[in-house]
Amino acid sequence: MAWLVHEDKVLASLDVANTRSERRRGLLGQDSFDGALLIRPARSVHTFGMRFALDVAIVDEEGTVVALFAMKQRRVSRPRRRGVAIVEASAGSFERWGLRVGDTLVFRE
Repeated sequence: MAWLVHEDKVLASLDVANTRSERRRGLLGQDSFDGALLIRPARSVHTFGMRFALDVAIVDEEGTVVALFAMKQRRVSRPRRRGVAIVEASAGSFERWGLRVGDTLVFRE
């Protein structure tokens, strides 16, 4: 199992979508989600077919959050130039975790 970590604090369990199939599927078909999903490589996401709203963080190569936003269902995010990966979680998760733009995330196995 992997973990999403910020400043040596575990924020959530982390599922990792590395393959094309895993990235395409993402969180589709789920009614809710505890934890976080790392999608890489990715610079944007969509919420078509999603059953719940998402918090989305776009991170650069160093794991620094370059964009942070909430997405309702049936939306498409704008690609971010420096983004190389996406972290998704259920809406409200990032606020509970205190996650902010500029924070550096670590993905631990």
